[in-house]
Amino acid sequence: MTSEATPDTEIALACGQQRALLSPWGAALRRYYLLEENGSESDIVWGYAGGAHKKGGQGDVLIPFPGRVSEGRYSFDGQPLQLERNDKEGPNAIHGFVRTLPWTTQQADSESVAFEVQLEAANYASRGYPFSLAVRVAYRLDRQGLTCSFAVHNVGREAAPVGVGFHPYFTVGTALVDEAEARIPASGYLEFNDRLAPTGKVLDAQDTEWDFRERRRIGNLRFNHCYVGLERDAEGMATATLQHQGSGRRIEVVMDRSFSAIVVYTGDAIVAAPRRALAIEPMTCATDAFNHPEWGLKRLQPDETFTGRYRVTHCLL
Repeated sequence: MTSEATPDTEIALACGQQRALLSPWGAALRRYYLLEENGSESDIVWGYAGGAHKKGGQGDVLIPFPGRVSEGRYSFDGQPLQLERNDKEGPNAIHGFVRTLPWTTQQADSESVAFEVQLEAANYASRGYPFSLAVRVAYRLDRQGLTCSFAVHNVGREAAPVGVGFHPYFTVGTALVDEAEARIPASGYLEFNDRLAPTGKVLDAQDTEWDFRERRRIGNLRFNHCYVGLERDAEGMATATLQHQGSGRRIEVVMDRSFSAIVVYTGDAIVAAPRRALAIEPMTCATDAFNHPEWGLKRLQPDETFTGRYRVTHCLL
């Protein structure tokens, strides 16, 4: 199944009471909600419909680098490279290339859809990324929730630096995220400078206001943090949660071993809608991993495929 995508192209999925709205424009998750018996809609992912209505990166796919690359500069295998500095917060590169590209819809049915796009070195070398990737992102609804999976294949002749991230915002029905409680399963976070680029230091969350390994109220904290040192269960999964006793709702974001970092953002800079929802962003590497490959950067060999998935579940308390 193929079609020419536009910013307004959208595909609806349904499973039981669950509804999801996806777009081949950027392979974006635009909405995920429950259709209640009375006809009302309860958002799980705070989102939008229609390309012009997106706020703050809602539902974006972030490939081949999630987060910022400081000054847009990095080196790979001894080659200095310069990315476009397209970050409104400072002279950095941000969030990769694919979120404003038309992807091809490869398969779709009532409960699932898959999108594909290819980055060619010939087209991206001048933009600081002389590598070729074939990318697939798929979404599926089932009784447990929404699963998002990715596969990045190196179709070039050289090793390529690769990071994958996703940018959903979550809500449990509160007017502001201040009222909700969160749990972030991470022992540390990156120190940022005033341009929101990492300084190179990883700070210990223990005994700080940013330690959310035990669920607690968000309050007036202004999150824009990249968490690392993820804590995992026996199956290797890391689970972040958002809940609110008043609404009786709870969301879990369950990430497999491919994800080594989580960005948490309260959306304070979103014009006309600050702090409406909490971004919990699964990332396979930390911010600026192109300059700190020890922070989870994937060195993808020719003909190698990098895969992973995360799942969003929801329940009543």
